[in-house]
Amino acid sequence: MMSEANYWAGKQVLVTGAGGFIGSHLVETLVKQGARVRAFVRYNSRNDPGLLKILPADVLANMEIIPGDLRDLTALRTAMRGTGQVFHLGALIAIPYSYLHPAEVVEANIIGTLNILLAARELNVERLVHTSSSEVYGTALRVPIDESHPLQGQSPYSASKIGADKLAESFHLSYNLPVVTLRPFNTFGPRQSARAVIPSLITQVLTQSSIRLGNLDARRDFTYVSDTVSGFLKIAQTPGVEGQTINLGTGQEISIGELVQRVLAMADHPVEIVVDQSRLRPEKSEVQRLLSDNRLAFEKLNWSPRISFEEGLQRTYDWIKGHLSLYSKDYVV
Repeated sequence: MMSEANYWAGKQVLVTGAGGFIGSHLVETLVKQGARVRAFVRYNSRNDPGLLKILPADVLANMEIIPGDLRDLTALRTAMRGTGQVFHLGALIAIPYSYLHPAEVVEANIIGTLNILLAARELNVERLVHTSSSEVYGTALRVPIDESHPLQGQSPYSASKIGADKLAESFHLSYNLPVVTLRPFNTFGPRQSARAVIPSLITQVLTQSSIRLGNLDARRDFTYVSDTVSGFLKIAQTPGVEGQTINLGTGQEISIGELVQRVLAMADHPVEIVVDQSRLRPEKSEVQRLLSDNRLAFEKLNWSPRISFEEGLQRTYDWIKGHLSLYSKDYVV
């Protein structure tokens, strides 16, 4: 296989969800490796491209930002035309939001994915990378969780991602669409919204005398964002994986309570821990444990995580500490 940098030089690429956390890191990496990137972001009246606006000027100058909506098939056709590789990361991702607005989440995540698949089939793309979520597994019935683990729709969000994943599978089986599904476990790192547990925890520790959290016993497999981006690049260029679903995780887990103690050790002041009942999921919806089996990613993609959890957590803490103005409110991207 070519090196990633050589492979992407000059390639025309579309990234949906480009204004989000993982999407912005993926776009930045692709541009730096010479790809010609179209960054599809959800349109808003402020013409706000989300996290793309904080990328370096030389990166921004070498991409095309296209505002639109995943529910608009015509907009997706226009954005996709002439591209060879498509990374579909666009989604409504907040689990608490999905409890309040399940119809909107289904429209964005299922209908939006259907439109991506329709456009990709019509335009004969070389490879479509569809983004899943470890939430589709629900709380672990066995660990580590491999790709054959049952899917459990324990929230409207996870159900919408299961539906999107199955649509991608059906388009490969029905139309031989060259789609692959990447299933990242809890990605974290610089730029992540404070809706997620690690930036929420760090932001509170840096700015408050007490922190409010939900379930401290839940256990998660956290993957640093640069490793997740590497997985996206590898699955897009690896031959022979069409139609497959591949986990992306570290194979290690930590409880939220243990995570709190790691972050508190980085702070220089005492902080009170408060369990906030409003942050708890409904009992049957709680995903208590997610721990990946990443053997398939290693075997098929030659992928393994390079950044330890400790190093990634320190990098994230330092970045948020230096960019607290971005966390003055929990902005949505």
